[in-house]
Amino acid sequence: MKKISVIMIAGFMLSLLNARVFAQNKSELNTTIIEPYRLPITFHKTTNLVFPYAIKSVDRGSKDILAQKAKGVDNVLQIKAGKLGFEQTNLTVITADGKLYSYLLDYSDTPTVLNISFTNNPETKSETFFLNPIVNEAQMQAEAEMVINEERNINGIKDKSFGIKLLMDGLFINDDVLYCRLKLQNNSNINYGIEQFRFYIRDQKKSKRTATQEIEVTPLHINGDTSVVPGQTEKVLVFALPKFTIPDKKYFAIELMEKSGGRHLHLQVHNRTILRAKSLK
Repeated sequence: MKKISVIMIAGFMLSLLNARVFAQNKSELNTTIIEPYRLPITFHKTTNLVFPYAIKSVDRGSKDILAQKAKGVDNVLQIKAGKLGFEQTNLTVITADGKLYSYLLDYSDTPTVLNISFTNNPETKSETFFLNPIVNEAQMQAEAEMVINEERNINGIKDKSFGIKLLMDGLFINDDVLYCRLKLQNNSNINYGIEQFRFYIRDQKKSKRTATQEIEVTPLHINGDTSVVPGQTEKVLVFALPKFTIPDKKYFAIELMEKSGGRHLHLQVHNRTILRAKSLK
């Protein structure tokens, strides 16, 4: 009986000691609240955010927000509303120096500010960081033309909407450049105006309330006319992308938006497909 009492007392004393240590450690923590930057954006204009370091991660709180890095530039983020009058949401950006930028986004028909530079040095407000070219433009053009004539090596990745069909039928690699061959077929009699192609590495969808984390992949070179696909015609396009593989629970997304229309298309490419890219050598 005495032995049991001693054990109980020892356990009680140990619990008090642990509670005291926890309280002491908790009191030593410094908590800083990062207030979000209030930012109004609109549907008809693009807002440009210039950072002092390269952008490493972009997280949108809602799919009603469109965000992409400026083509060929590593520290400029372009954002706009993807929907008129969207509900308030947030945006998080992490840059190469490890700094987190938090934004609270509201819809505005006429935002007064469209270009914002986040830097302590006013002399560097317009500074942008251009990506180092992996290969020269002439070499990518020559290799893209080679890709057009290569045999099909990808199957089953396609989407269609009201007479428009988009499919990826070729994926090729040469050194640090990945070549993605897309076919766009217009089986309708209405011309298909291309608003834009967009490429992302995205999280797998879990729930509507889960924030979408994505990294945009900016093409290094585009071979082919990306303006319009006339009715009853087909176009073959080749996009040269910086080499990448996809982490677990993510996928490579290809989005095609129609200009002044609603026939938008979306392709999902998983890592097993990326790893089957055929060498051009």
